[in-house]
Amino acid sequence: MKKVLALVLVLMLTLGCFAACNKDKPADATPAPENPGTEATPEPPSTEPDKTRVAIVVAGTFGDRSFYDSSKEGGERLAKDFDTLDVKFVECNNENHTVRMQNAAAQADIVVCVGWEFYDIETVAPEFPDVKFIWIDNETGAPVPNVLNIVYAQNEGSFLAGYIAAAMSKTGTVGAVGGEDSITINDFIVGYKQGAAYFSDAIKVEVNYTNDYDDPAKGKDCAKVLHDRGADVIFQIASKAGDGVFEAAQEGGFYAIGVDSDQKYINDAVIICSMKKEVGNSIYDAIAEIVSGDNSKLGTTWVADMSNGYVGIGYGEEGSTQQVPDDVKAQVEQLQAKIVSGEIKVDTTR
Repeated sequence: MKKVLALVLVLMLTLGCFAACNKDKPADATPAPENPGTEATPEPPSTEPDKTRVAIVVAGTFGDRSFYDSSKEGGERLAKDFDTLDVKFVECNNENHTVRMQNAAAQADIVVCVGWEFYDIETVAPEFPDVKFIWIDNETGAPVPNVLNIVYAQNEGSFLAGYIAAAMSKTGTVGAVGGEDSITINDFIVGYKQGAAYFSDAIKVEVNYTNDYDDPAKGKDCAKVLHDRGADVIFQIASKAGDGVFEAAQEGGFYAIGVDSDQKYINDAVIICSMKKEVGNSIYDAIAEIVSGDNSKLGTTWVADMSNGYVGIGYGEEGSTQQVPDDVKAQVEQLQAKIVSGEIKVDTTR
């Protein structure tokens, strides 16, 4: 019994000493590292610069293999070539253009508005003075300090398309299918008519409009009407609806001319050439300038034309079937030189 009492007393003394020793130790004391000298050091703050946010907003939808898709290609190339850029794409689906433009401006540093439909840019851009805007295919009524307008001399390229159409026609009648009866579309058509007449005053040009940019069935119907009137070469100026022109050409056994991008790959057998309007390249070059610190074009209208290489004719990639004879191609090059020099003045609606 005495031995048991002794053991209890020893245990009580030991616990009391342990409690007293820990009482003097601060409650928030940091325990010593298990391996002195190997403590983790905080990571230095990131030195990577914030990316410049770019929003490319199209009035319609992608997938037209023409105007809108060209803008997307330019944006994708920017994202690939500049690791300082964060590029996003927005489709308006032909509605709510102003709201989508405002939403893009609230989140981006550079907003590219692709299409004439963004006419409210004149009032929206001043609401976002720190955002740089680029308006594709139209221009503000008066200069806006943070807006670069880019318009295209599509009339010049269409002059060459009209000349080729007339040279390739066997019926003496050629046609054009426009997306709508508007200033921009008619700028193509006046050049097209002038080029056809330059080849021969006897050439007749038939024109109609789909009043739609998205429905190929409407483009096909319009092309069939023109073909019934004798047109055996038809220029499509109707974005995605223009795919129907190519279908009608395939079924009806006549030729077609593409627009905006080199579209020959879509149907090599019937598309003899395309009137190129380098939307993607112009967007790429404009933003590359801004990123480099050159903002000199803001507040101005830049005309992308034949002289600076943004407008011309494409005959497809190497290996494509070539319907246009070499002698006609040579004549087209001579006409292009005359347009650039000013010897030939091309009609315009602008």
